[in-house]
Amino acid sequence: MPELSQESERGRAVLPFGAAEVRGPSMVPTLQHGDRLVVQYGARVGPGDVVVLRHPFQQDLLVVKRVAQRREAGWWVLGDNAFAGGDSTDYGTVPEELVLGKVRFRYRPLKDGQRSPFTLVRWALSAVRPVLSDRSASRRLRAR
Repeated sequence: MPELSQESERGRAVLPFGAAEVRGPSMVPTLQHGDRLVVQYGARVGPGDVVVLRHPFQQDLLVVKRVAQRREAGWWVLGDNAFAGGDSTDYGTVPEELVLGKVRFRYRPLKDGQRSPFTLVRWALSAVRPVLSDRSASRRLRAR
């Protein structure tokens, strides 16, 4: 399950946007291990949105999932990688107050050794992509 760095919690009260880092394979192919995220805290979420939330049983653990549907007790969330687990099929509905924010963009960090002008330009053109509510559209925009 993607764990997010706790850095995303700092500054949340001051700014509506924050950064987080993806760890784990549960959102592949939309998000990869090591991707960085721009999160809008307090944003309205709906089905299809990728969100950052507190794990219902380990509330010090932040995870990123896609909202599948609204249920009576909260949100049903799923990972894009059905084989990774760690979503509502394991822990049930996530209460509204545990959903912290909506992921707006993902960006890849610059890899070690990417220093030539050509690779820097190529990285700059492909590193930042919006994370869309439509799973198939987010996958098509996934930079390789």
